[in-house]
Amino acid sequence: MKVVYLSSEVVPFAKTGGLADIAGAIPKSLQKFGVEIVVIMPFYGIIKEDRHPITKTDIRFEVKVGDKLQPGFVYKGFLPDTRIPIYFLNNEHYFGRMGLYNYPGTTKDFEDNSERFIFFAQGALEVIEKLKMCPDVVHCNDWQTGLVPVYRKTNYAGKACFQKTRTIMTIHNLSYQGVFWHWDMNLTGLDWSLFNWKQLEFYGKLNFLKGGIVFCDLITTVSKTYAEEIQTPEYGIGLDGVLRERAGDLYGIINGIDYSLWNPETDKCIIANYGLKNLNGKHLCKRALQRKYKLPERDCPVIGMITRLTDQKGLDLIVNKFSELMKIDLQFILLGTGDQRYHEIFRGYEKTYPTKVAVIVTFDERLAHEIEAGSDMLLMPSRFEPCGLNQLYSLRYGTVPIVRSTGGLADTITDVRSEPLSRGRANGFSFKEYDPDLLLATVIRAVDLFTKDKTQWTHLMRNGMAQDWSLERSAGEYVALYKKLCMRDESCQSQI
Repeated sequence: MKVVYLSSEVVPFAKTGGLADIAGAIPKSLQKFGVEIVVIMPFYGIIKEDRHPITKTDIRFEVKVGDKLQPGFVYKGFLPDTRIPIYFLNNEHYFGRMGLYNYPGTTKDFEDNSERFIFFAQGALEVIEKLKMCPDVVHCNDWQTGLVPVYRKTNYAGKACFQKTRTIMTIHNLSYQGVFWHWDMNLTGLDWSLFNWKQLEFYGKLNFLKGGIVFCDLITTVSKTYAEEIQTPEYGIGLDGVLRERAGDLYGIINGIDYSLWNPETDKCIIANYGLKNLNGKHLCKRALQRKYKLPERDCPVIGMITRLTDQKGLDLIVNKFSELMKIDLQFILLGTGDQRYHEIFRGYEKTYPTKVAVIVTFDERLAHEIEAGSDMLLMPSRFEPCGLNQLYSLRYGTVPIVRSTGGLADTITDVRSEPLSRGRANGFSFKEYDPDLLLATVIRAVDLFTKDKTQWTHLMRNGMAQDWSLERSAGEYVALYKKLCMRDESCQSQI
């Protein structure tokens, strides 16, 4: 089975969030199932030829964006430690800059993002055709690839290479839809008849993700609960009706994690390795973390947060109760960037509570590993969370999650009150309603168990560490969907 995997960001080449982690890892797991897979992404200015073994090919292409022909050039590399090809589509005007979607250091979008990803969507199809890949499945991810299923069924419908190709659209976060003013329809090269309320039009604007949802053959999102939530007005962000119409083609598949990168037994980023059978190293990691951020080296619980600093992540709940949290015997370490107002608020907390709070306003992969290993608990009280990866990293590292039960957090974290620890499923603490009092009460429950019953706490840690949230598990579900498409349409050129 031949699959082309399209993503606007892929680790280690370019990253703004969890999409990049998945796009850099899931193809490796798919290959283990016998899938013949190729990855395609843009060639951003931040991707340096001297950092990664990437070479320029002799493949060139042109696509029409509005009334202009835009040239494209193709670079080739491989996903690290694999022979999985990754092709980079280059156009210096669109992708030569340093940011992926925003001006560096700001939240301001590039004004030409619609043009950039119109170019990428058409360019990907052009390159697939030039390489004679003729895939069984083109797997699209998020709004940046949303026009690919549209082009596949319209402008590219007559192309021989795509006659047996089906498309899957994965929604990683419905909040980001690629919505642009209606006149950008002229740039797409698509017929204006498609600009209607059932297809590409969205409250008078052009919506890339809506196009992908309407025109793709199957839709996935990154947890079963989130697949249900986005069909409701509360979480659907204007697309709930479209998603309800396609409910029969919508599947939730939990993101997995790459245990070759996130494993305390082998992690090179942490001061001491440890695992399910020997937890001694975790204590050393905790002391090293406290020492690094000048917190007293005490056995009070360390609560870590590794997050984007946005309302989505439940920071308003934390701010509402922060003074009360500081009355509890705990330490709090935050790593992340985002809204400037949260930068200022949490830096203020660090000054007010210097022996209890450490705030690192940046993102650094090594620091993330150190915090996962050195913390006792992870706080993740998200307003909504399509899947979440940090709670899965935390489980493997014996760092007990405290979460709001929504989306992927509901699917992965089982509250310790819900069933006996001996059954092996209970792995954390959760609360349902988006309420600051419930957040505070849940933190207090966690701290109480940590303080009063170390035997039960260790059992809870080990439950999480023993659970399988691997990428192979996720990849197996994707392969089943690929097969489902083949069986439904009898279209696959090769079976696995």
